[in-house]
Amino acid sequence: MNRHYARTITLQVLYEFDFRSSSDISNVLERHIKNLSLEGENVDFVKDLVNKTNENIEEIDKKISDAAPEWPLNQVAKIDRNILRIGICELIYFDTPPKVVINESIELAKTFGSETSSKFVNGVLGTIFKKSDKFEVTDDNQ
Repeated sequence: MNRHYARTITLQVLYEFDFRSSSDISNVLERHIKNLSLEGENVDFVKDLVNKTNENIEEIDKKISDAAPEWPLNQVAKIDRNILRIGICELIYFDTPPKVVINESIELAKTFGSETSSKFVNGVLGTIFKKSDKFEVTDDNQ
């Protein structure tokens, strides 16, 4: 399993949990891991990404709201909202290069979202990244 597939599994877990907020996210996660017969180092990545996103969901959702004030969080499509949550979590709490995080999030949006999802995800994550400690002004991104 590669990291892209790991992010896809993470999205499936968070998306399902978003619909079934009464369930326990760890049960949803373990069921996905078992049903897909996942193993290897990226299983830990999936677990870390799911748990870190869930633990910090209020802070992450605030960042989405601040970056896209014209889109109330409850009006953002569930799939887009969860793609953003994963991307923001990875930007803030992981050492993945920001360009990789943004590109992977855009790919998830193209695969699972609507026609406009990838542009929306790119815009929100770009705004959040530019306001983060990881952003450095270079000739490429002025």
